[in-house]
Amino acid sequence: MNNRYGTLASWVYNLDKPVGCSFGDVEYYRARLASCQGPVLEPAVGNGRFLVPMLEAGLAVEGFDPSEEMLAHCRSHEKVRAFDESLTCQRFETFSYDRRFEAIVIPLGSFQLITEFSVAMSVLRRFHHHLAPNGRLMVDLDPIGGFLDPGSAVRSWTTEEADVLTLTDQRIETDFVAQTTVSQHRYERWREGRLVETERELFSLRWWGVAEFSMALGAAGFVDVVASGNYQYGRAPQRTDDTISFEARRPA
Repeated sequence: MNNRYGTLASWVYNLDKPVGCSFGDVEYYRARLASCQGPVLEPAVGNGRFLVPMLEAGLAVEGFDPSEEMLAHCRSHEKVRAFDESLTCQRFETFSYDRRFEAIVIPLGSFQLITEFSVAMSVLRRFHHHLAPNGRLMVDLDPIGGFLDPGSAVRSWTTEEADVLTLTDQRIETDFVAQTTVSQHRYERWREGRLVETERELFSLRWWGVAEFSMALGAAGFVDVVASGNYQYGRAPQRTDDTISFEARRPA
């Protein structure tokens, strides 16, 4: 399974990045979307980490995700907060709506889950099609430096039932021509020292250069492309930045 986010993977994600957890993106996009009056779409909505705070800010946000397991976590959080927004199980490559959005937001590097350049370009054109005139596309990307560490890591979390979930992350491939990495993720659930469940997934990502992605946005029909470093709008990205945010507009 590649980028599947199955049962254990989605559980770990929900523990590691709970609803409202921010890396600077929640505050940044609340400010960038403050004047937004129309509907907003979040592709790869995951467990609702970003979606729910946007709903609480009064934005009309809906989302899709290819993982039903992740959507189950998202729906659970929304129910608690008395939100009943539209969530659907769809993929980047084939998502479709019968309306257009004022903004499409993909925070925290989720766009990099698309590893083939041609597919990524097709998705950018699909975003363009689903935006209203003057609608904005907002995408976070990780700088290349975050892809170059070949090391492995083991992390753990304790559940409410006192089980222990572990994630062993091991890089198994880096393709400098395709600009992709593949890691093996092994998830395990332990109870009283015994392994009771395990799950293995391959996790693939693609990195982009700043100029490369800006040109890709232009080729997909977007204008007024702005690349910003570390959630400081208009500040050119720097070598030490952890996140690069792109904003572009569909022409009227």
